[in-house]
Amino acid sequence: MRFALFAAAAVMSVASMATAVQAERLTDAPLVDAGWLEQHLGNEGLVVLDVRDPVDNVAAYDSAHIPGAISAPYGSSGWRLEIDGVPGQFPGVEATSALIGKLGIGNDDHVVIVPQGTNSSEFGAATRVYWTFKVLGHDAVSILDGGARAWEAAGGEVSAAATVLEPTSFNANFQQHLLATTADVQAALADGTTLVDGRPVAQYRGESKSPVARVAGTIPGAVNIDNGLLYNADSASHISADQVAQLASGVGLGADEANIAFCNTGHWASVVWFGLSEVQGNKNTRMYDGSLAEWTADEARPVANGI
Repeated sequence: MRFALFAAAAVMSVASMATAVQAERLTDAPLVDAGWLEQHLGNEGLVVLDVRDPVDNVAAYDSAHIPGAISAPYGSSGWRLEIDGVPGQFPGVEATSALIGKLGIGNDDHVVIVPQGTNSSEFGAATRVYWTFKVLGHDAVSILDGGARAWEAAGGEVSAAATVLEPTSFNANFQQHLLATTADVQAALADGTTLVDGRPVAQYRGESKSPVARVAGTIPGAVNIDNGLLYNADSASHISADQVAQLASGVGLGADEANIAFCNTGHWASVVWFGLSEVQGNKNTRMYDGSLAEWTADEARPVANGI
């Protein structure tokens, strides 16, 4: 890992639509464990990206983090933005590429994303950032399974010394097919493509709702895979590929069947997308980051209670 401290840096200009030079991936695995990460710490091509948000105004990164990790909190670094009144949106290729380059992450780096690993919702910070890298065409990315919890449970060394990398340029190769739009969802309703609601079952059934959704309910015909079923909070680990496949088949979704995951703002949906696309291996999975916040903003778009 490159440990380059700097006092000040200008934001690097990013040719966001240029073809990216892909990193030599250290692993093809979407999830790595603490043992793998410990073995590869110090590798010139590895960047450990800590995305933990402060808890009660206390930044966990400041007191204890994986040595050499850089910090880019999920909620405050610009990974998601409100656009046209819709919260949690992908900020766009240029803005996100600039953010990544400013962090010192280049196209030749393998990124390992570290959440706290508290539960599936918090783990969603890692899956959403992982999805962002994939949308930008950067495949050399993994998540530390179980996050900081798993690292500490394994006896991994921690540090309080902040690491900041020298800014670089990050060139994206936009993968439009991973990002579903409202128009894509409308087309899915017309052609029968499966829509997968990743919210808790009570929201799916219309028994409760998020404040960002105008009304309760789901997109008509959607099936429900509660994001909480994909991550075991007790053991701090993602479920296996076979278990993801069981969840998918349980709602009638084929192993390679085209589908679009959604939730309220594209956060919980990223957990479902990650499970289906990256762990199970269904590469016909897309994510609707506008989700119900955008869908329900227009009263003309249909909403129904899930069964």
